[in-house]
Amino acid sequence: MSGLPEGTFTALRTQLQDAATAFADGPGALEGILRGIVDDVERAVAEPLEIFPVCHHSPASALAMARRLREKQPKVIYLELCEDMAPLLTELRNCRLPVAVQAFASEIDGFPADWAPLSVVAPVTEASAEYQAIAYALDTPGVELVLVDRSSDHVFQWETPTPEEAGPDAPPADEETALHGDAVGVEIGDLRPRFAELEEHLLRHGRVRHWSEWWHQYVELPLGDSDHDTYRQVMLLIGSLFRRLAPGDPRRVRIDEDRERYMWTRMREHLAATGTDPADCLYVCGAFHAASRVEEFGVHGSDTFTITPPTATKWRHGLIPSSHAAIEAQFGLAAGSVSIAATEWAKNLRRTGVRPYRLEGQAGTKKSTKPRKALPTPASVPQARPADRLTGFLQRPPALDPLDEAELLGWSVDIVRAARRNGYLASTADAIAVYETSILLAGMRDRVRPTPYDFQDAAVTCIEKDTVPGRRDVRRLVEIMMGGDRVGQVGYDALPPLARDVHDRLAPLALRLQQRGVQRALLDIASRPELERCSDVLWMLRRLLPQGAARPIMGDRRLGERPIQESWDLALGTHQRALIELGYEGVTIEQVLEQRLRRTAYAPQATAAQVLEAVEDAIRYLRSRRLADELGTRALEVLASERTVDGAPEVLRRIRGLLAYYRTSEPLLPSWIESFVKTGYAHYCTLLPTAFTDEDATVRQVAAMLGFLFSMEGLALSLGCDRTQLELALAQSHPREPSRTALLWAAQTHLGTLSRAALRTRCDDLLANPLVVPAYPRYLSGFVHALEPVPGLADFVVEAVSNAFARLPDPVLLPWLPTLITTLRAGGSELAPLLIREAGRVFPARLPELDAWIPPWHLTQEPPAVHPERSPGAAAGVALLATHPATCDALADLLGCDGTWETTETAAPGAALLARHPRTATELEALLAVT
Repeated sequence: MSGLPEGTFTALRTQLQDAATAFADGPGALEGILRGIVDDVERAVAEPLEIFPVCHHSPASALAMARRLREKQPKVIYLELCEDMAPLLTELRNCRLPVAVQAFASEIDGFPADWAPLSVVAPVTEASAEYQAIAYALDTPGVELVLVDRSSDHVFQWETPTPEEAGPDAPPADEETALHGDAVGVEIGDLRPRFAELEEHLLRHGRVRHWSEWWHQYVELPLGDSDHDTYRQVMLLIGSLFRRLAPGDPRRVRIDEDRERYMWTRMREHLAATGTDPADCLYVCGAFHAASRVEEFGVHGSDTFTITPPTATKWRHGLIPSSHAAIEAQFGLAAGSVSIAATEWAKNLRRTGVRPYRLEGQAGTKKSTKPRKALPTPASVPQARPADRLTGFLQRPPALDPLDEAELLGWSVDIVRAARRNGYLASTADAIAVYETSILLAGMRDRVRPTPYDFQDAAVTCIEKDTVPGRRDVRRLVEIMMGGDRVGQVGYDALPPLARDVHDRLAPLALRLQQRGVQRALLDIASRPELERCSDVLWMLRRLLPQGAARPIMGDRRLGERPIQESWDLALGTHQRALIELGYEGVTIEQVLEQRLRRTAYAPQATAAQVLEAVEDAIRYLRSRRLADELGTRALEVLASERTVDGAPEVLRRIRGLLAYYRTSEPLLPSWIESFVKTGYAHYCTLLPTAFTDEDATVRQVAAMLGFLFSMEGLALSLGCDRTQLELALAQSHPREPSRTALLWAAQTHLGTLSRAALRTRCDDLLANPLVVPAYPRYLSGFVHALEPVPGLADFVVEAVSNAFARLPDPVLLPWLPTLITTLRAGGSELAPLLIREAGRVFPARLPELDAWIPPWHLTQEPPAVHPERSPGAAAGVALLATHPATCDALADLLGCDGTWETTETAAPGAALLARHPRTATELEALLAVT
């Protein structure tokens, strides 16, 4: 095929010119487009290196490729795929299709940091021409497969890495359609008009709903039985038409042309290096790129394109599971179109008898047991010059396939059976209605034989009606019946080292971890200590993988605790892609977790609470004192640089947990945690006056600051901090908001600058002031939050709430009662147990006791009168204290009684004291008697 006879496409060119003149009322732009299409086809067909145009996941392209490979038996196959993905293709035999070849980079160099992570995927299905070419090249001795498209690095050098825009036919994203994540798809053989008006015109005149149905009806079916030359010329014609009618987006045009220059440059380099005859080669690319007009096109094109060097980004490569739904979502295809294509592929193989290529040992495929016929050598195949096949193809009316009544009847019965299993009230009458409606819709669309899309519309119309009783609608049931959303799987041997290590370490669980779905794992660690290592792996997977991959049902991993029994729901097979991508970050999950913890701690926007969480994870999952100390030092640096109190509640919670852990597990506290407490004490004292008046700071955050200062005060003072700093910070705090005012009063009560009696008086004054009563719930909110730093105020908070309910009349109480409840629920849910416990202690336990119950805060204690005569208990107490004068002096000093010992004629100060408090003397005597 080194050339074409002169005037091969003259008849077609004349026909299109006449059509342009008739439709455009004279030659002009339309004539130039139509004549240019013929020129593109003629140029591509005349190229010495045979170009094989394909469409992405097209059964017609796969069938034509299988036929051509057996006929031509090329020695070199050039494939439009990222050249850096070549080493992975041999691993396809260890997978069950569909899978995707992936290039992944988590640490980037040469691109903006917010682009990370970078990911490029190229999905592969059995019903694709690319897979046929790969299987032929890998399993045929002496055949070389060369990937010639731009590398993954160049994909991001040339394009902005935004997620692919879903087409109008794209299904909604869900768990299955997200198998590729946010990866940029390499559209091998993508063939879709980029001119919106053209696509709308084709859909309207083709009487179809979406592009996938148009392609199936007007391209897939006609080309299913066509010869090689007709297939090539039709695909080139479509590619040239879509290319010439594409909008003139300079950026998109530049990328398309640069890809073509890149591929032809690589092919000429390979031909020059190996000396291969172009007649023994086959170039597999999308029809859009086959009809190229760049100067570098062809074996004899110019060598004017310079390939830029890659960046310093380190790319990792692997295989990830894919699915029909993921492919449809990535490339904007209609839901179910890839499944229908797979069904059409199987039907074409049965109908034509073509034997496809499959990789030796390919999982999920069936090998043919028929003996292979001897194939003619390439030399014995007559190399006829291609003739003009387009003229006849375009003039020939579309072939009307006869109605296959048995097939349509089987579809109708199967969909009714599936609908009844999913809760629909379907019957035999519905099967008949679906059958007749399918024929009716096909006739309305100028088709004799209903397509799967006609049948799907008929089933929805006749069965679904207006309700969906189950979780699947009829459209989804038809997709499942036509083949379903087949999900691929990467075999064990094709997994990265990290994924294989995970499977090996979880082997004692005796589960089929590569199987999709949820499996229950029971770990009795007390009787089988070796399962503790499996528990460690599972907890790390829960930390690293998406939610649902490893979910604990029973058991917890807390600081300082050892597991006894655990129960897990595992779905590692469903989340295989996420597990594989972990393998791109390290060799073991411990290494990946350590890298992620460091990345979190040293991030520019990291907070002290986030770094403390990383410290906890380092202890809980890795049990690494070295890493915990390193991250703890980093937490100290971050805390010292913070100027807000947004993370104060989380900092308080985590530092309390770490202190409790280190105090119970180690003899000495780490140096970083002592420095953290010392720095935090000074830091929060400095921010406290501003936080009390800052509108952006919440009451919960201010309470957490006070909680840090009060709970860490003993340790901070022992490390050299000065309590005067805290007292000055509270003295400089002047809040105006009621809840913060109540919080300040609680803090002053804790420090002793405000007595309980004074605090009770202030609350009584608030309830007595009608102007302040509407704001009283906000004061209560402040008191509730004060339980964080001052838990001893729980009895006073119960008293304040009870007084409000007792003293306020219903017209005043009921309007702000909902506000009180919502305030307590929103701002003090974790403190509610303290109030409930205190209320249970104060209030009577039985309803009959409530009538005679008197609140403790209403009881007044009057000082008893001092009688000169002493009771027997007082006399015994006096004798006891006289026997131990030192104890009496110490007790007198403790109670604030001044005086000296008197002679026997006068009473001693201790005796006078006990005379005034005989009950205390009696209790003291009883205590000393016991001890």
